[in-house]
Amino acid sequence: MRRRNSWKRNPGAGAVLLPISEMLRQQFDRERQWDKKYLENVEQHPGELPDHQARKLYFVRGDFMAVDKKGKQLPPGIRQRANGRYEGRVKVEYRSYSVYADTITETKKKMRELKYKLDHGLFVEKEKITLDEWNKTWMEQYKKNRVKNSTYNSYQKYYKGAISKRLGKKNIADIRGEHIQSLYNNLVEEEWALSSIKVVAAVLNGCFQQALKNGLIERNPVKLAELPRQKERKERQAMTKEQQALFMEYAKESYLYNFFAVMLRTGMRSGELKGLKYTDIDKKENVIHVQRTLKYIEGQGYLEDTPKTRTSTRDIPLTEDILTLLENQKGYWGFKVERLDRYLFCNEEGKPLSRERVQAEIDRTIKRIRAAGHVFPRITSHVFRHTFATRAIEAGMQPQVLKTILGHSSLAMTMDLYSHVLPDTKAEEMQKIISMF
Repeated sequence: MRRRNSWKRNPGAGAVLLPISEMLRQQFDRERQWDKKYLENVEQHPGELPDHQARKLYFVRGDFMAVDKKGKQLPPGIRQRANGRYEGRVKVEYRSYSVYADTITETKKKMRELKYKLDHGLFVEKEKITLDEWNKTWMEQYKKNRVKNSTYNSYQKYYKGAISKRLGKKNIADIRGEHIQSLYNNLVEEEWALSSIKVVAAVLNGCFQQALKNGLIERNPVKLAELPRQKERKERQAMTKEQQALFMEYAKESYLYNFFAVMLRTGMRSGELKGLKYTDIDKKENVIHVQRTLKYIEGQGYLEDTPKTRTSTRDIPLTEDILTLLENQKGYWGFKVERLDRYLFCNEEGKPLSRERVQAEIDRTIKRIRAAGHVFPRITSHVFRHTFATRAIEAGMQPQVLKTILGHSSLAMTMDLYSHVLPDTKAEEMQKIISMF
């Protein structure tokens, strides 16, 4: 049997022939000399190496080594990522598995745990998990027996009302800081109180922080978003009786005349009135059943939701003039809303009224008022609700009754309206008790 030639020509030595083993030894010596010089450079100039060079991987004594951002040598198999966290790699059967931590000590611990699981067949690959799925696990396993029932229910309410519809279907590993920021911004646009937004942030932070501890994500995205600033409380705006009459007179030209008139007579929120269906009008009991609202969700359009609070689901007395307005609206666009389960107040295509369309029609009405020579402030749809409350207080409606009609969650909110309206008439009220003395 002919033996293979174990000799190769060394291009740098002319006709001298060297065995392959000797060539490999020389190559290894050259690499060790280069590594030695590199390490000396790192030690002499810590933190001064270019970023790409400082993180360059190199071999020393056959072990996989790296340096951190300051040029400090790291343990084998560990590197520092661009975000400052450490990544540890465990290689088994030509496949690498990674763990992540904030410190080298924690990284080494996770690597040992992972190595044990891999060696004993205990490791199970993580499947992608949605925020809805993880929140359910977090609430059941980590919160249910550690917080009060009221706190637990509050977390559930805020998650369902503010988070789930916007981010629930996303994989938790794909949610970034800008997604959280967009959520906060949307809540501000929907006029959520800052205190409520802070609760939403607390729920999100707790949920993602536990996911980070469990190794499901590399970083908590909530830490990358900023809560909105506390705005100065705006004074509640309501139309005077003269402004109210003036607006409704010029609104007769608008296709939303009935919409504005019903808001003024019921105090319903704009979203509640947009979500009103003919089936919600109970002529037998003479009430309007307020049981839904329409909310705009980015990427999904307008969706039905429960009213703002538990007490917002309510019945509003149905007066004769309100019923007339609702009946007039029923066939406004030419289709039968009572048969098609469509919204009573909608556009010409039977689709939900957008916030933009409502505001545009308010602005057009005000433009006509001003063109006629009248001074009139810019208002939003919420002003109609506050105007109703103001007229109710002026008419002597009791706070507890007004609370139920408006759907306030506490009497304090209603009394705040009284404190705003009554000072204007305090002189008149004082005159009423003069005869008592």
